[in-house]
Amino acid sequence: MDEDKQRICDLLLKALQATDEASDLVALKYKTDELDEYTEKDTVTAVFENGIEMVADVTCDSDTALIYDVMRQIF
Repeated sequence: MDEDKQRICDLLLKALQATDEASDLVALKYKTDELDEYTEKDTVTAVFENGIEMVADVTCDSDTALIYDVMRQIF
């Protein structure tokens, strides 16, 4: 099954924006960086209205693990 992780981030963003704790969240950006020819690093950057950005490492995560890691590392 092909997982669209940015889509998961977009859906999670809407859910988080409905809460008091994250109503100032404006974006969740999924990104994959190639560190070398064999290694990739996946991250989700949370962007808040005040300009603060926080990054969660979601390397090797399934879609549900991505949600868990964003919640655990950012909130």
